[in-house]
Amino acid sequence: MSFSLTQVIKNIPRTCDWAGIRYYHETTSFRSARNAQLAKNATSSQRGVMVEVLHLGQFAYYGTSDLTDKGIKAAFEKALKLCESASRHQLFKFDQSVRPNEKGSYTSPVKTSLDSLSAHEIQARLIELTRELKNHDKILEAQAWAMITQTDVEYASTSGASWQQHFEILSRDLIATAKDGNELQRRSLGMQGRQWGAEALNLDELKLEAKRIREEAVELLSAENCPTEATDLLLMPDQLYLQVHESIGHPLELDRILGDERNYAGWSFVSPEDFGKLKWGPEILNVSFDPTLPGEMASYAFDDNGVKAKKEFLIEKGILKRAIGGIESQTRSGIPGVSCARSTSWNRPALDRMANINIEPGKSSMQDMISSTERGILMRTNRSWSIDDYRNKFQFGCEYGQLIENGKITKTVKNPNYRGSTVAFWNNLSHVGDRSTFEIWGSPYCGKAEPNQVIRVGHAIPVCKFKNIEIFGGAQ
Repeated sequence: MSFSLTQVIKNIPRTCDWAGIRYYHETTSFRSARNAQLAKNATSSQRGVMVEVLHLGQFAYYGTSDLTDKGIKAAFEKALKLCESASRHQLFKFDQSVRPNEKGSYTSPVKTSLDSLSAHEIQARLIELTRELKNHDKILEAQAWAMITQTDVEYASTSGASWQQHFEILSRDLIATAKDGNELQRRSLGMQGRQWGAEALNLDELKLEAKRIREEAVELLSAENCPTEATDLLLMPDQLYLQVHESIGHPLELDRILGDERNYAGWSFVSPEDFGKLKWGPEILNVSFDPTLPGEMASYAFDDNGVKAKKEFLIEKGILKRAIGGIESQTRSGIPGVSCARSTSWNRPALDRMANINIEPGKSSMQDMISSTERGILMRTNRSWSIDDYRNKFQFGCEYGQLIENGKITKTVKNPNYRGSTVAFWNNLSHVGDRSTFEIWGSPYCGKAEPNQVIRVGHAIPVCKFKNIEIFGGAQ
């Protein structure tokens, strides 16, 4: 950045109660390969500031990519006028208490910077991975991709807040599509995203994953269809993280509960009266909001309203305790929330968003869960999903299933699916995996709000087992 943000904030005319400015610079590179050939290779960059003003009890925002003194001053003046307009129709009157005066910094804890790999080196590794994926005559298509994002955020306010954050994030996937006659089956790594560096593209480790994915894709071609019945269900972290995202994360967003998202991303079956009372699951279910877990995709030191990051339990011993609501939603509703006001870019205001929504590890080993299952299905890797606007009734399809009979895995099954409703499903939780089953996953593609904001979220998840779940096979 070619200017001092603290100096810029000092020069803002004091015709308002409070002002803040957030600088945002992000570069994203997408590299991919297909069938041992170069595929998409693109880089994009964005840079700008969001000026935020508190005046007459109302907040207003104005973003600009014009980083001159004139451009920032114009953004401030436009935000001030928006405050004046909003004050004539105010629903709630805010004050400076919802903008803390924190100071500090954060840097992603990577082993090796992403800058240590050139675009050519990354592409060469992805091409080699597709070569490994396609090393079978029944593999029709092999794909490998990596999305690399480096983000710098700096913040200052008239009340003295001053902090900086630097993020290095990589999402990756390996995909093999197998074909035998009219039968097509797909296996993938499952789009895994984290705050990590070049170590995430270790070729030797990923070639082992590519071999597994290729073999499982071919195996599915001759597998039996998943049975249709009510039975035990073991969900691996690469599937369970999406279940947590859709049926715990989204329904607990406080702005959604208050009705702010109803016209676009939907509402929630949760009501304000449910906090402290609703039995979301059994006592072994503990779900945390934790932006402090090192390496998870949405870890940070401060949210975009300047609130210091802190781990909090959303669900504790099965009881709903907190909402995923930032300091503004907490203030207007009186419902306890978390440090979750997040923005996707310089030209978007912060709003209530998931960050890292995790299931805390339990006490069951993988062997415990399998050996205690008389009959059940183990499912891996999401293939499809659907959930209603209230985040209640859902259906998920997975890429890979395994039948469990009399405490042992006996065969592979294809096209496994399951369905249910949120509270009933989580109350059927019977086992939570221990730390040896715990994995960190995350997605760069969580969408919400008008205008749309696509943001990165993290989910650290153990293997979990559920009783009496409706499962079914796909079409033959």
